[in-house]
Amino acid sequence: MPDSGITLATPAPVSVPSDRLAHSFTRHFRERVIEGILFLAAFVSVATTVAIVVILVTESVVFFRHVSLWDFPTDTQWTPLFDDAHYGILPLVSGTLVSSAVALAVAIPLGTIIAIYLSEFAPFAVREAAKPFLELLGSVPTVVYGYFALLFVTPLLQKIFPDLAGFNLLSAGLVMGVMIIPYVSSVSEDAMRAVPMSLREGSYAMGATRYQTATRVVTPAAFSGIAAAYILGISRAVGETMVVAVAAGLQPNLTWNPMESAATITAYIVQVSLGDLPHGSVGYQTIFAAGLTLFLITLAFNILGHILRRRFREAY
Repeated sequence: MPDSGITLATPAPVSVPSDRLAHSFTRHFRERVIEGILFLAAFVSVATTVAIVVILVTESVVFFRHVSLWDFPTDTQWTPLFDDAHYGILPLVSGTLVSSAVALAVAIPLGTIIAIYLSEFAPFAVREAAKPFLELLGSVPTVVYGYFALLFVTPLLQKIFPDLAGFNLLSAGLVMGVMIIPYVSSVSEDAMRAVPMSLREGSYAMGATRYQTATRVVTPAAFSGIAAAYILGISRAVGETMVVAVAAGLQPNLTWNPMESAATITAYIVQVSLGDLPHGSVGYQTIFAAGLTLFLITLAFNILGHILRRRFREAY
């Protein structure tokens, strides 16, 4: 038969997967176990949150059977343990918001400045040495901060403000601000470090200085993460217990003056939870209504932070 010039292709050999990629029952079982452990961890966190909400709502419903739902947020007196009982949550809310505002006035500016410095200006050795010291502030027990505010900061402030009360929201808020700085600075610095280097290089190429690049390029680009740091700091300030219980006092007082004494929601919960009131009484149920109020305040701030993160993440 004459040669037609057509060469038949030799079929390629069938590839056989290596033993490393072959199906292994042991490896498949281990992956399933790990997947189950991770799912269980996520489920526990969600279930814990749901259980907390259910308990707060259930116990608060019992409380509002005896207390008017209108008087609770509008009454200006909080005296549930007196014979002439009043159940207005406003004094506790005002103390919580004032102490948190003082703390945030300290933590947000200082934490942001520290984050900018560590991210954009500090040498590597300084950054590696400073971050552990900042995180060490967050590991100090809060009761130590409370007595530091009562025994050191308050007498120091009384030299400047002679009329300052021994228990006041100002010293408690200032110490809380120092305590919150590691949360704000660490998360903000991580967000700034995550900004692509190409943005910095483009800014430098346009003639911008390091300061202009840090404040006008890096900080706006990382603002979604910085906003998350701020919300974390707000939640930490609103939920702080021991500092305000020790340094701010336990007397409910409807005031917006940080130089006065007042009680916060968390301090009142600690006071009532000591066991002096019988379980199931209206006075005892107030801690659940106060806890639900605190939960709603924290939830509102977290929703606001989520909105800010989405908005600025889409913008950049």
